[in-house]
Parts: sequence; C-alpha cells; structure tokens
Amino acid sequence: MKAITIPSFGDADALQLADVAEPALRPHDLLVRNHAAGVNRADINQRQGAYGRASFGDSDVMGLEIAGEVVAVGDQAQGFKTGDRVMGIVGGGGYAELARIDHRMAMPIPEGLSFIEAAAIPEVFVTAHEALFHLAGLRTGERVLIHAAASGVGSAAVQLAAASGAEVFVTASGNKLAPLRELGANVLIDYRQQDFLTVVKDATDGRGVDVIVDFVGAPYFERNIHALANGGRLIQVGILGGGTGANLPLERILYGHLKIIGTVMKSRTQAEKHAMTRRFREHWLTRFAAAGLKPVIDSVFPLRQAADAHRRMESNQSIGKIVLAVEHPGA
Repeated sequence: MKAITIPSFGDADALQLADVAEPALRPHDLLVRNHAAGVNRADINQRQGAYGRASFGDSDVMGLEIAGEVVAVGDQAQGFKTGDRVMGIVGGGGYAELARIDHRMAMPIPEGLSFIEAAAIPEVFVTAHEALFHLAGLRTGERVLIHAAASGVGSAAVQLAAASGAEVFVTASGNKLAPLRELGANVLIDYRQQDFLTVVKDATDGRGVDVIVDFVGAPYFERNIHALANGGRLIQVGILGGGTGANLPLERILYGHLKIIGTVMKSRTQAEKHAMTRRFREHWLTRFAAAGLKPVIDSVFPLRQAADAHRRMESNQSIGKIVLAVEHPGA
C-alpha cells in the first residue's frame, strides 16, 4: 500500500510517499480503508525527531487521526462491522491507504459528514471535551478563556463551550477573530494588539474567568493565574511558547483556591485514551449536528502532498484543521 514515510528526520521534504506493508490486524483492531487523515502538531514534532524515533509506538508510518470504512474486524473487536464508516485516533499509521485502529478508539461518523470532515473531528474534539468538561468541570453560565482559539483544538473548544452555555473569551491574531465569533465566541482578543489580562478584568468587572484552556505555556502562565476568578481552573494543554521560565504567583494560587491541571493525550495509557474517547462519544456524538457543532477545516491536501500540508501548519496561518485526502485508484 502507499504511505508517507520518514527516511530521515528533517524539514517537510523529509516526508516521502512509498510502498509499505499493510498493517497486521490484531484481535481488538478494525482494519480501515483510509479516506482521510488529520494533520496534527505532533506529526511535525515526530518528523523533526522530537520523539527520537520514526515510529509513534504503533506504526512506522506517521499519522494519528483517520476516517474511512471498515474492511476487516478483529475477533475481539466489538460494535463495528465491515462497511461501517468510522473515524478515530490511532497510535500511528494514519498517513496511509490502510490503517488499523483499536475498536475502543473508533467512533461512527455522524450522519451527513464526509470522510474529510470526519478526519477533522477526533483528536481536536476529544481533547477539547477532556479539557473543558472532564478536567475543568465547565458549567453553564461560567466564563472560559481559550487561547490559540483558531487552532484545531481551540476551534473545537470554542464550539463545545458555547454549546454548553458558557461565556467564551478567545485569543487569536486579528485576522482570525471573525470566524471565531461565528463559532460562538463572545469576547474577542487580538493577542498582538491587546493584553488579554486587561481585557478579561475589564469585561468581568475585575472578577476574572472560571476556566482557562491554554496551549502557549510559560509566556502566558502568570497572566493566566491573575485572569482566573477565585476557584478558577487552568487547563494546560500545550507549551507552544515554551515550558520554562514562568513566574509562579503562589499567593494568588493559594488564596484564590485555584487549580492547575496539565493534560497531554500522547502520554496517556491506552485505557485512559479509551476512556477519553468514550466520554466524548457518549456526551456529544449523537447530537453533533443538532448541537450546531462542525469541524473547522482550513485546507485539504492529497496524501502525496503531505509535505505541503506540513508547511501549511508550520506557517501558523491556518484556521482549524488541515486534512490529507487519501485516494484509492481503481476503487
């Protein structure tokens, strides 16, 4: 089968389309004829050698997110049959014509969505639900600040928070703010022109927000702490701006009864990943369209142009998800 390989770590040109062996079906697996694959920041890190190996633990082929149709079912897999349209998160192997997925990580594609749209759902919506609801316990009527809100996870978090009845504050560059209002954001902050702490304090009469979901890290940490209301929760999902050098205002954390929680799906156990998928599926999947949710797709590239997809992500100009379309000649 055709797949994207990494003969050596490096820039986007390191990605090569090659013939590789088909994945072996294990007892708990579904074998999926892949029609689309989501591109994630972890793919960039993997390509650059940040994890020290070409494999992501489950495959020598990169790619963590797939959408396609089931062509074979392992003898211990449950809930799916040949021909089902599925999407989900895999432990590698997504940038390929065929991929295997543990049936506990697979989800049926909501009615009316294409494979391209489906490939833009699993990683970002599962991560966003975990941060907002399972970890932060966001409730109707609370205020939430979502940083890097035009990213894939950010745009999913905006939608889920708005659908839950929260007041949504967002940060993004100015040219990305208008689409976020359409997704349900209430207070728009251009991080290049405005100090988000000042905006939050002004908009809340000095109280602050109840929840912050942050992908930036150290450069925002101290201001995040001061932007939280008493009893507030900071969910640290990423450290794109760096993970060291942050000032820790312990008095504010102590007397404000604040909670700081870190979460990264990559380092979770398989059982925890299964539970994360189950929580999102049970809460949102059957009412995905009814709740007004939609995957935000920035651009679509054919599999053979995976390098161009990576360049698009590295440009930091994208809004929402970048997706690879997997063609099957003669199918």
